[in-house]
Order: sequence, then structure tokens, then C-alpha cells
Amino acid sequence: MAWPSGKAGACKASIPSSNLGATFFFTPVIVSPLMLFLVATPIGNLGDITYRAIETLKSCDYILCEDTRHSIILLRHYDIKKPLRSFHKFNESKSEDYIIQDLRDGKCISLISDAGTPGIADPGSLLVKRCIEEEISITTIPGPCALIGALTASGLPTNSFQFLGFLPKKEQALIEILITTLHYQGISIAYESPKRIKKTLHALAKIAPDTRIVIAREMTKKFEEYIRGNAKDVLENLSTLNIKGEIVLCIEGVAQHRWNAITAQEHVAFVEKEYSIPRKEALKLVAQLRGIPKRDLYKSMLPPRNQ
Repeated sequence: MAWPSGKAGACKASIPSSNLGATFFFTPVIVSPLMLFLVATPIGNLGDITYRAIETLKSCDYILCEDTRHSIILLRHYDIKKPLRSFHKFNESKSEDYIIQDLRDGKCISLISDAGTPGIADPGSLLVKRCIEEEISITTIPGPCALIGALTASGLPTNSFQFLGFLPKKEQALIEILITTLHYQGISIAYESPKRIKKTLHALAKIAPDTRIVIAREMTKKFEEYIRGNAKDVLENLSTLNIKGEIVLCIEGVAQHRWNAITAQEHVAFVEKEYSIPRKEALKLVAQLRGIPKRDLYKSMLPPRNQ
């Protein structure tokens, strides 16, 4: 096979090193037995896939995917004629044994998700953990990842961030994680569905209306959109719209707060008043944020006993 270098085999590309001292290599895909490949796939635009990902998928024995009906579209587009096997959150643990056995028997297996990088808010982490325990090699074929794409296009600071996955559906659990998010001194990134985004924004606007947020919608697709502003204004702008498509929500934390400058008791009072939540919930959240036992915090809030 002729590679972009014009020669078969591996070649070192004549690309300058980065400021971190990284060098770049072009190496043909050599599919090894006893190896699990984690292959990133497009998050919307079928063109967003690497040469290496395509060659890996064409060379493996079979491909694990969330939904065979969805993944077959990608395979047909790139003429990848390999068997698909269903691997999703409902059968992940049950499927591990046969996958591990196939790997031990010398098969090469690729894992993909419906979109993006497998294992990020998608099945895969348990299988990776099991492979590590069984001393089976793992390698990643990097590529699209919705959370990174949203962050880099958000316009918010990118030096410190955390990923929350999908936000809770229940209101109280949602409020708790949003308050915790506001205490994080960086950007928090979450996936959300179009059906729940208004509910999430309503909760956020209620407790922190001036918090800066960015909604990234339908990234890499025809109707790609970024909605920027504070929680209150974004909610008002979306209130009458019928929102569709995949959504990534970026939330800026309250960097100006320095909780070590106030007592735990003052922290509880602030959270209780600022977010209009019961004392019990405020105690729970502050204990979690400060990493102290809830019982000790509760005792410290009690009035002193009469001597």
C-alpha cells in the first residue's frame, strides 16, 4: 500500500517539534492481536475521521458499537466491511467475558461509540478497566470529542475545566450539582438533551442568573450554533424556541470566591441565602465542597449548650 509519504512502511514526518518537544510520526496501521482499539468517530460530519481510524476499522476482526443501525452508516460510507457487535450500557458488563476471551484468542477488536470518543459519557470504561486487569493491551485512535470542541469554541477560559457527563434528571440532584459546579474555579462542561436544556437553564438562572454560559448545539453539522451569555439571558432567548440537536453546556465557575477566607459556618449561610435552599442541603453541599464530614459541620452549627 502506498502511504501519503509515497513509500510503504513507517516514516518520520518532517514537521517541526512543538514547544513541548513533541515529534510527529506517520506509521501505517499494524493491527496487533491481543489488543483493544478505542477509535474516535465523527460527532456529526462524516468527514471528521482520521486515516488511521479508517484503516484500523478495516483491519480489525470486528467492531463493538452502541447501535449497529447507526454505525453501519459510517462503515458503508468508508467501505468498511467488518462485523458489528452491539455493545451498550445495558449489555456492557455481560459482554466483557466473551470480548476478553476473543482478545486472548488473538482477535483484534475495535470499540466505537455512536459519536465521538468511546468511553466519554458512553460505554467503554469498564471494558478498559477489565483489559488492564487482564494485562491486555489497549491503544487509542484519537479524534473528535464533543466536550473539547465545545470548550475550544466557547470563548471561555480553557486552562482549567471539568467534565460532568449528562446532568441529573431529578430537580434536587440537578440543583446540587449546579451549585457544586458554580464553586469550581474553571469551566464545567456537561452534555444535555434538547428536551431538558430549558429545565437545566431555569434551575441555573434561579440560583445564579449572572453566570456566564455557552451552549454549543449541532457541532460540525449544517445548523451548528453557539449561544453565549449569562444564564438568565440565554434562558429568555430560548424560552420560545423549539430546540433540537445534540447540546453541550459550558458553565463558568465563580472564580472570585475564595472559601478558605471564610469559616465553614459563614459558607453554609452564604449557600443557604445565595441559592435559596434549605439549611440541610446547604450543610450537605458545603461539607462536600470543603471535604469535611457533614456530622462535624452540623455540630459546629449548633448553639453552645448552657453550662
